[in-house]
Amino acid sequence: MKVAALQTALTDNVEANVRRITELVREAAGKGAQVILPSELFEGAYFCQTQKEEDFARARAATEHPTLVHFQELAKKLGVVIPVSFFEQAGPEYYNSIAVFDADGTHLGVYRKSHIPDGPGYQEKFFFKPGNTGFKAFATRFGTIGVAICWDQWFPEAARAMTLAGADVLFYPTAIGSEPEEPDFDSRDAWQRVMVGHAVANAVGVVAANRIGVEGGMTFYGSSFVCDARGDKLAELGRDAPGIALADLDLEKIRRVRASMGFFRDRRPHLYRGLVE
Repeated sequence: MKVAALQTALTDNVEANVRRITELVREAAGKGAQVILPSELFEGAYFCQTQKEEDFARARAATEHPTLVHFQELAKKLGVVIPVSFFEQAGPEYYNSIAVFDADGTHLGVYRKSHIPDGPGYQEKFFFKPGNTGFKAFATRFGTIGVAICWDQWFPEAARAMTLAGADVLFYPTAIGSEPEEPDFDSRDAWQRVMVGHAVANAVGVVAANRIGVEGGMTFYGSSFVCDARGDKLAELGRDAPGIALADLDLEKIRRVRASMGFFRDRRPHLYRGLVE
């Protein structure tokens, strides 16, 4: 599976952002990418820095969502898989969601972000209800993938659940950067390490796509990357420049590593009940 993580600065102009992401998808596909990951909530600015009621107007239903329709058609035209992050309205409820489109344009389903942060600069609990889809694996033309969103990526349980569901590669669209109340704190290295840990502990590939640039009081630190089941980085972007992190993941090798390491053979679920009690 050839994978790509897209990284770019975003404005609050939906048309311009969709056009920019489309350009990057086309570029990645032209380089052979089969599964292409844009960053979290790429339609606009990261509006969750503040609590403004008018920002609920950004949400759309998953059915007949113009951005989803556009990327569904693009996935079919280019023959690629695209997990598309969007702000979802479902009746009176609002979710931070991903729609996964297969390489023939088939809508494989929606995942809703399970872990919702609430802190300075990341006030998502005001907008998003915790997801009710559970963690899924999506069988695409090129292999079985799991998708989770930003804060989800810090939780080992999420990575394990997606792998147990059959995923060989985990995809994490992200919007993360500076901490407004802790200007000297930089979470970039920890952010990468925790996902590399998921790759190693579950013997899966990991793809993470972040945004860059300054929005309001936040500086997004990019650093999108791809790593393999041993935790080795195969591609990585810098903090400031737009681009595509492109890498080949050998799915047969990933499965052999998983089998040989014995992490799933030696699991003792009955001993872990305290984790959910």
